[in-house]
Amino acid sequence: MSQMSPEAQIAELSRGVSELLLAPELLKKLQRGKPLVVKAGFDPTAPDLHLGHTVLINKLRRFQDLGHEVVFLIGDFTGLIGDPTGRNATRPALTPDEVKANAQTYQRQVFKILDPAKTRVEFNSAWMGAMSAADLIQLAGKHTVARMLERDDFSKRYKGGQPIAIHEFLYPLVQGYDSVALKADVELGGTDQKFNLLMGRHLQEVYGQEPQVVLTMPLLEGLDGVNKMSKSMGNYIGITDAPEEMFGKIMSISDELMWRYFDLLSFRSNAELANMKQAVVEGRNPRDAKFDLGMELVARFHDAGAAVNARDAFIARFQKGATPENIKKIVVTIATPGIGLNVLIKQAGLAASSNVAARLIEQGAVRLDGERVTNIKTIVDAGTVLMLQVGKREFAEITVESQR
Repeated sequence: MSQMSPEAQIAELSRGVSELLLAPELLKKLQRGKPLVVKAGFDPTAPDLHLGHTVLINKLRRFQDLGHEVVFLIGDFTGLIGDPTGRNATRPALTPDEVKANAQTYQRQVFKILDPAKTRVEFNSAWMGAMSAADLIQLAGKHTVARMLERDDFSKRYKGGQPIAIHEFLYPLVQGYDSVALKADVELGGTDQKFNLLMGRHLQEVYGQEPQVVLTMPLLEGLDGVNKMSKSMGNYIGITDAPEEMFGKIMSISDELMWRYFDLLSFRSNAELANMKQAVVEGRNPRDAKFDLGMELVARFHDAGAAVNARDAFIARFQKGATPENIKKIVVTIATPGIGLNVLIKQAGLAASSNVAARLIEQGAVRLDGERVTNIKTIVDAGTVLMLQVGKREFAEITVESQR
């Protein structure tokens, strides 16, 4: 167990958390001085993970670092039901072969973050598959239809006349029973899983156990800083991305979003992050802090050597054809929270008009922090410091300030 006090552990574990239910109960569990059983369940429905998926896994790693027992639960049984969370129609169930293949891929990927030697991998088919029909009926008797319909997605579908299959009611019951089977002290999940997580507390009390503490984790914004990270939105960073691609994507995020990524993705302590933020306040270029973030994440999913090479390649790619003498330093002041990249290029004097700048962007002649930008709707946030290349010879370090 960690020598950190229970109060300090809670402060560390609460970083980036959306909701902690309930902190006094977690304090009581930690004060006993025994490792907690910390559970998170994953249905093997989509085996390719991006950084948004890792927010929760990172928190599991932090529990491991503090000496607690992490249970990585693969929902091979629940995967056959299909999670109804956020759905407006019944989710197609996976076949057993699909579940098995996806589960194997999940295990390979999560151990880029979790310590394999400190992780218990469990499959909920181990106890659910052993249940008889009578046992399942008995479990179903622990909750009511009225309470199930309090769940937001079920309620909307019911009111909207959308069908709800009976087996979908079993999903939160089975997820909750997993906590009973594992005697979980803590369960983690996304904010959209709150109903299912609280079901675990309810069933543990029904079965005479001390209820688990629930931590919900936020949904990470993607590269655009607006929508949640998603492959379908194209705003994601995959954990299997090549090192240079991963580093370049990280360098493309806004300075404001960078701190959000540090909070949710970095393993640095609260004290380290506070020192980094203070250094930026005192004049350190935010780009250098972003370098640190890119190095940390590339090293985690590849290795330290790959991180160094990705950083050096990024610098070389940007600085090709540029020297400190011909890189202009420009300040652009705006009255809005953000500014279109084409307008910024015009205001910085790097193009004759915003229309000309838009054409350059579409033609791939513009790079932002070394990465080519082709979306003419790209927005740059106030408070951002960025390196901009327009064409082959125009280089500028641009500070976008908010009008006071």
